[in-house]
Amino acid sequence: MSELAARPDRAVVGRRMPHESAAQHATGVATYTDDVAARRGDVLTAWPVQSEHAHARVRIDTAPALAVPGVVRVLTVDDVPGLNDAGTKHDEPLFPDEARYHGHALAWVLAESAESARRGAAAVRVDYDPLPSIITIAEAIEQGSFQGFAPTVRRGDAASALADAPHVFEGESVVGGQEHFYLETHASFAHVDSEGQVFVDSSSQHPSETQEIVAHVLGVPSHRVTVQVLRLGGGFGGKEMQPHGLAAVASLGAVLTGRPVRLRLTRTQDLTMTGKRHPYHAAWRAGFDDDGRILALEATLTADGGWSLDLSEPVLGRALCHVDNAYWIPDVAVHGRIAKTNKTSQTAFRGFGGPQGMFVIEDILGRVAPALGIDPATLRERNLYRPGQTTPYGQEVRHAERLQEIWRRVRDESAFDERRAEIARFNDGSPDVKRAVAITPVKFGISFTFTAYNQAGALVHVYKDGSVLVNHGGTELGQGLHTKMLQVAATALGVPIGGVRLAPTRTDKVANTSATAASSGADLNGGAVKHACDQIRDRMAEVAAAHLGGAVGDIRFADGLVSSTATGREMPFGELAGLSYHERVQLWAAGFYRTEGLGWDPGLMQGTPFKYFAYGAAATEVEVDGFTGATRLRRVDIVHDVGDSLSPGIDLGQVEGAFMQGAGWLMLEELRWDEGDGPGRGRLLTQSASTYKLPSFSELPDELNVHFLERATEDGAVYGSKAVGEPPFMLAFSVREAIREAVAAFGPAGHVVELASPATPEATFWAIESARGATGAAGAPRPADAAAPAAVRT
Repeated sequence: MSELAARPDRAVVGRRMPHESAAQHATGVATYTDDVAARRGDVLTAWPVQSEHAHARVRIDTAPALAVPGVVRVLTVDDVPGLNDAGTKHDEPLFPDEARYHGHALAWVLAESAESARRGAAAVRVDYDPLPSIITIAEAIEQGSFQGFAPTVRRGDAASALADAPHVFEGESVVGGQEHFYLETHASFAHVDSEGQVFVDSSSQHPSETQEIVAHVLGVPSHRVTVQVLRLGGGFGGKEMQPHGLAAVASLGAVLTGRPVRLRLTRTQDLTMTGKRHPYHAAWRAGFDDDGRILALEATLTADGGWSLDLSEPVLGRALCHVDNAYWIPDVAVHGRIAKTNKTSQTAFRGFGGPQGMFVIEDILGRVAPALGIDPATLRERNLYRPGQTTPYGQEVRHAERLQEIWRRVRDESAFDERRAEIARFNDGSPDVKRAVAITPVKFGISFTFTAYNQAGALVHVYKDGSVLVNHGGTELGQGLHTKMLQVAATALGVPIGGVRLAPTRTDKVANTSATAASSGADLNGGAVKHACDQIRDRMAEVAAAHLGGAVGDIRFADGLVSSTATGREMPFGELAGLSYHERVQLWAAGFYRTEGLGWDPGLMQGTPFKYFAYGAAATEVEVDGFTGATRLRRVDIVHDVGDSLSPGIDLGQVEGAFMQGAGWLMLEELRWDEGDGPGRGRLLTQSASTYKLPSFSELPDELNVHFLERATEDGAVYGSKAVGEPPFMLAFSVREAIREAVAAFGPAGHVVELASPATPEATFWAIESARGATGAAGAPRPADAAAPAAVRT
């Protein structure tokens, strides 16, 4: 076991602890970005002037707005001293002369109150010259509207393998997007201090990048801008790239007016202005042998990127790297491309393309299993990775035996086979309500595929009284990162967790940080925090050895005491801190961590992009109403690999929450845009919780069992832990596959269900109707050499 993974006796990591801000969250006293602004009395409020067309050239007259009482200024492109761009690809003008989507912010009004700003924005005169718009992926494909790179993951000769395969199927799979719907909408608050320093509080997952964008818009070096993140009221990836332009608007307003500027999007503004999970379209051909083993896959994945690139390229790259999910595919050729449409610029979302890639293979297996006459669970198990096998991009699937073990445990602990027999008896006697249970696996790579992001810094202070202050570059989204960092620091220094405090994340304390994303927050920042603490502890150990006796190697730090195993003597940690200060020993340290063992060529799409894989499997039982298509989750059993958990209570919450968010994506959450030819074309129709259905208590399973894989130390990760933020999201494929099997029970044996995604009650109802009217294996993805029906769209 590596030194990084080894845990000392009486470690604080591994203990079940409440979230460090749980009491503040529960009582409503936790401070968020807009709360900071609300405490100031001289603040201006920013309000957007939003486009009423999906695509149009625009001319703006701000004079009417300046006549509205309370309006102080209207920000336009003429006010930008630096670069008029809100992104890193320089394809996102902060103040555009051409509206690229319905709701696009064209200008920003600054006023004494939100009401005055709103009225001022309504008074701005905008003349539109409408231009043709592209709203759907199908339209983009037809018109050849693409952007960014078009990568390919390839192994072997898929075309030849398909030509020789005994069974070849082809089809199309379409999966919708998803709205983040974090509780806290996007918010920024900016002011300029007496020294000309621009200070920004931002609800950002990537404060260093927010700092860079603000600096280049203002035309100043980064050291003139400080970004602070107290905490986020949820992010899920939606605040990784998209806060930057909003922070730049607030900062620009503060610089030009000399007054603090507050920018907080309303819920409708947030929904209509910010990006979503990318919808994907996949056209595929898959070959199988007589035993159901996958022989080859050929596919083209098209992502709906929206109006600009944002993070669409790395999202697509990860989608291609996860199209295999947990299955060995000998010959592969999977192509990717990004559609350019007149919609919000789609962005990062929990899983970052992994769910869309996995959707393709899970949809294929769910559809071909009946056509092959093989039980879906058997088909999946038969194709799971085995030790020694590699992914299509060339990385060894290390610890593949864990995947096998997890699969067996889920089958056993869920009593999968016994319950399937009970379900069959229930369905035989229930013509109007059907049940099914399905099991699906997860293999998810952990690390940023952009290798440079796999680094982190920390700054740790030990004060003379023994109290500890930790600064690190990660942001707290509610996911419990700060809680884990407190546990890491307490473990490394051997002090009680109550003796450690975390400072707000700030770019002037820890510079050049990576986004808190890719499930890597604990791995990266934990490694950096531990590195800083280890340096301080090692210096203090020399002082302790001199005072307690014995060698430095005999000194132990635990439970707030420092002891010598050679003499049995001990002293409080605080006393040792004071002694160390008086002996002029450095009691602060900068920590750094970089993920080792990575090597990735994004051009060739080959190498080792991930430090390790996180594994899991879930068995879900559903009940589907044949009259309404409504689905009830009866029971869910999960076994998930979190390594040696840093904080089991936090990780349990992440698994449960991710699973339910995944279930929402696959069965409820449907984004709709106006696709007509009228003046509202391109307008988001699902603009609130009344039209966009989120999972609620009624969607929770009647029984939810979550177990962590034991004896699963991840060597080379901080204290042997594994990332847990994103991987459990994909466990929800078991929900969709259970719905598919329940729908199939309404039809004849061998019927292959075409199931839309999301499988809303309406979509499920029509799938049931199709099953009821089927006479055989209708709806199966057609054999590739068949001349009849067109490819199936799911």
